[in-house]
Amino acid sequence: MSDDFDLLQVTKGAVEAPAGCGKTELIVSALRRHSAPKPVLVLTHTNAGVAALRHRLSRHRVPHDRYRLSTIDGWALRILKTFPARSGIAPAHLDLEDARRDYPAIKAAIARLLAGRHIDEVLFASFSRVIVDEYQDCDPDQHAVVCHLASILPTVVLGDPMQEIFNWRGHHPDWDDDVVGNFPLVAELTRPWRWENAGAHELGAWLLEARRTLKAGARIDLRTAPPDVSWIHLDGVTDHEKQRLACLTRSPRAGGEVLIMTGGIQKDLQRKLAKQTPGAVTVEAVDLTEVTDFAREVDLVAPGNLEAALDFAFAVMTGVDRKGIAARAATIAAARHRAPPEAHELAAIRYREVGDAASLIALFDALEAAQGARTFRPEILRTCIKALRSSGPDVSFLEAAKRIREQQRVLGRLLPTKAVGSPLLLKGLEGDVAVILDASDFDRDAAKNRKNLYVALTRGSRKLVVCSPTHLLG
Repeated sequence: MSDDFDLLQVTKGAVEAPAGCGKTELIVSALRRHSAPKPVLVLTHTNAGVAALRHRLSRHRVPHDRYRLSTIDGWALRILKTFPARSGIAPAHLDLEDARRDYPAIKAAIARLLAGRHIDEVLFASFSRVIVDEYQDCDPDQHAVVCHLASILPTVVLGDPMQEIFNWRGHHPDWDDDVVGNFPLVAELTRPWRWENAGAHELGAWLLEARRTLKAGARIDLRTAPPDVSWIHLDGVTDHEKQRLACLTRSPRAGGEVLIMTGGIQKDLQRKLAKQTPGAVTVEAVDLTEVTDFAREVDLVAPGNLEAALDFAFAVMTGVDRKGIAARAATIAAARHRAPPEAHELAAIRYREVGDAASLIALFDALEAAQGARTFRPEILRTCIKALRSSGPDVSFLEAAKRIREQQRVLGRLLPTKAVGSPLLLKGLEGDVAVILDASDFDRDAAKNRKNLYVALTRGSRKLVVCSPTHLLG
């Protein structure tokens, strides 16, 4: 993209950046050219955002000494650990044993520390300036932190009010009043690089116009869309079959990714469609609740909890007949069987008898290898197996699962070829094709539905498939 606009020249300002218009490249370009002796502090909202930025910076070989990259909360935690007494925070909160309890305490403590201006000189001596990405997702406490940093260092924030979909936990600062009110708008990106680079110029231009329409609270008309957009009419009669067929859409490019999206609360539908769609896997929430819940339930002592293990396997792979396997295991163990035992049945018997981590891993491996089996939630299963392998006398299964979960939050995730999830889970990811299974059903609130719709529409760089009861969206 053009380097005419330079983030390094902004003293205090905001950049409004529609999806796919080169925001990340703008940040990378600035850091590549940064030559001041002190690094730039680069903050964003999520660990996934950190992972994406780190990957892009690494790909462009930007030297690490030019920036310090973190989430806003992660940076706050690091500062509090450096000045625990001055901040007045209870030490237990710094261990993050209970995120729901600890993060509010961390936010309150960093606000007190910064408000007292105790470390202003330290911050000024440590960084040359501040860049904050995905600013639309900041909550009021994070906004206050960045506003304080802007009183010490040159600060620019980048974001898009139409991609503000992380606000289910409470009110976010208003983009026009709170964000631009504190950080004057210095630029609005207007070139759809994502689609131009994919050769889909008409689709990119249409999506920019769709954004303007949705932002104004109006509806977009799929009848005006370019040929790269397909509308599948949901008639209320054969909707599921139409959605299932939509999931079979292939990328126009060999090996290209397909992102399939439903509403965030429709997890059962996501898993059902991933189960029914060849090659599809679900994208999981970063908290990986199923793994930690399973780790709490299983003690890794004899006798093994075969029922819980089969329930877990059924939730992540196809071809698991829970009742049938349990019944066969009992029959074989009692030597009443006629047909020879299969490998997964012997593994089930072994796990029930021994109950340790190795036998549980062997059971999962055997179930995966069974005829007709396919793992459609690989992130859940792989995390579970990794935690089992990491557990031992000094580290419980549950503790190992928590540690691996935190590591994966920082590392980010790889994009599968065919992914099923919600706009929230797929935000920040880009595929060749975006399949929207019901464009009217992301959120009951009309304004929130429009934002989820915009995020979903902009995940596909070459083709969109939109299922909807009507051609008017928004």
